[in-house]
Amino acid sequence: MDAFYASVELLRYPELRGQPVVIGGRSLHQPATAADGSRLFARLRDYAGRGVVTTSTYEARALGVFSAMGMMKAAKLAPDAWLLPADFDAYRHYSRLFKQAVRSIAPQVEDRGIDEIYIDLSDHPEESRPLALHIKQAVREATGLSCSIGIAPNKLLAKICSDLDKPDGVTLLTMEDLQTRIWPLPVRKINGIGPKAGEKLGALDVRTIGELAQQTLEFLLQHFGRSYGEWLFNAARGLDERPVVTQSEPKSISRETTFERDLHAKSDRSRLSEIFTALCERVAGDLQRKGYVGKTIGIKLRYDDFRTLTRDLTLPVATDNPLDIRRAAGECLKRVPLDQRLRLLGVKVSALQRKSDASESVPSQAELLLD
Repeated sequence: MDAFYASVELLRYPELRGQPVVIGGRSLHQPATAADGSRLFARLRDYAGRGVVTTSTYEARALGVFSAMGMMKAAKLAPDAWLLPADFDAYRHYSRLFKQAVRSIAPQVEDRGIDEIYIDLSDHPEESRPLALHIKQAVREATGLSCSIGIAPNKLLAKICSDLDKPDGVTLLTMEDLQTRIWPLPVRKINGIGPKAGEKLGALDVRTIGELAQQTLEFLLQHFGRSYGEWLFNAARGLDERPVVTQSEPKSISRETTFERDLHAKSDRSRLSEIFTALCERVAGDLQRKGYVGKTIGIKLRYDDFRTLTRDLTLPVATDNPLDIRRAAGECLKRVPLDQRLRLLGVKVSALQRKSDASESVPSQAELLLD
């Protein structure tokens, strides 16, 4: 979906179309109504706090404002951009609508999040481009929103080419197009090459996918290890054997955030506590919405030197209660060193089971503590 959250907001506030709009912040940035009935919107320059941008319109992106950027930094780049709070209930509603529209035409769908899916078109009788246009029209009729579609031999290439002609694009890619369309792109365009790996590749003078494809397997194994080195070798050549998985039970549900600046457990304690609690609440909300409870609560920390630590704790009773999750995650946090700055924090719940299968008579951990 094209700039999904922002596009949903523009359905509600069409007067902002074609203007830089940033989504983020708290509910205090809700539009107000003037005496003449017109709507009054906050400007990004009026924001004060340490939140991050959830998303932005393409007009705001042209000014340098992107998701996960600190709001104060964004305000310096685009002070006159309009500011709207995020409304995740609305985004989930439109997510369900667009996925239902796609499944009515091509039912072999793998859900990859609120605004993205993979579709297996291997056995579909319709030709690729007309089919893509058919899907786009169905999505627009169901939601009023546009999407971009990439059709390729596998998931790795489809993911890349779905971004090549945004917004409202259709991109068809064959293996014969690899050298002209894919190899000139930066290595970070491959889903699975993150900031750390991209930085390391850059230090090795490997900046484009084509340059990565020129490296020997031995070179990549030497610098990145067996598993990731082999994957890089294949990914640069457009090779990906993963199937489209249409049905699967989740093994875990997690939320994590990378900070705009590294935070320290002492000097940024209140901010970290706020983020930590919010992550636990969002994981609990995900569990409740999807109908799962979990017994194992875990945390993930990434330090400023990119070292990553995880810790977990298994509860006697599966839960979806945010208080239970926060308490258990807090116990995990006591088992990790907090003497250096952090760049990422995450909370995970695993050992999942359907809530409908769990005993309804078992009290929550919070209730046990109260007793």
